[in-house]
Amino acid sequence: MKTPEELTREQHALIPILAAMDTRVIEAGDGRGTVELPAEPNVNHFGALYAGSLFTVAEVLGGLIPGTTFDFEGELAGFVPLVKSVEIKFLRPALGTVRASAELSPEDRERIPREALEAGKAEFVLEAEIVDGEGTVVAATRGVYQLRRFG
Repeated sequence: MKTPEELTREQHALIPILAAMDTRVIEAGDGRGTVELPAEPNVNHFGALYAGSLFTVAEVLGGLIPGTTFDFEGELAGFVPLVKSVEIKFLRPALGTVRASAELSPEDRERIPREALEAGKAEFVLEAEIVDGEGTVVAATRGVYQLRRFG
């Protein structure tokens, strides 16, 4: 299993904007994921975190969680997680470093690979919370993703 630091470097190489945003993987595996986003360079014109940065730190979980939960080098070789839609609710201004977290249920962890292998694709939903340094929820997302054969 890769360390959070290795996963951060991998994400930054695959999606260079994440490096520019200075995102950091805090936890990943077993259907869970947490990614951290620092205030700098992600602040907007009035000192809160930019809405697009908040969206990104939550949306990236849709690749991180499947990537550290399922076997893409074995039984799911050739499959990729793709985003279909994401809804975000901004609940309060985010000031300072935030963390986005989401988790797949045990049932989804069992269903998704089975369904993908049987049908060539499997849809799943991730609900993420973005919390500030005090643990206050500043935004929440509901993302619909699809694991599908690609290429």
